[in-house]
Amino acid sequence: MTDFIATTDDGHQVDVAATDTLLDALEMGGVNWPSSCRNGSCRTCIGQLIEGKVRYEIEWPGLTAEEKADGYVLPCVAHACSNVKLKSGY
Repeated sequence: MTDFIATTDDGHQVDVAATDTLLDALEMGGVNWPSSCRNGSCRTCIGQLIEGKVRYEIEWPGLTAEEKADGYVLPCVAHACSNVKLKSGY
């Protein structure tokens, strides 16, 4: 079931179920997004949320308050709450 659409800054669009992490949805959609730990601590998957909103099921993903304020997200533990647009990297 598709709840939302994720668009990357290079134009890929993938379907996102609210139950999937953004990273899982990106990978299932054929996007080669960098990743490693898949638990929010290594920061390999970091990206910037250009549009939309996400939620986390863990209390505090590996982001500083400043990064969160600047829109950075960790797709490996982020779940879409709307359609989103992501820019890869820091």
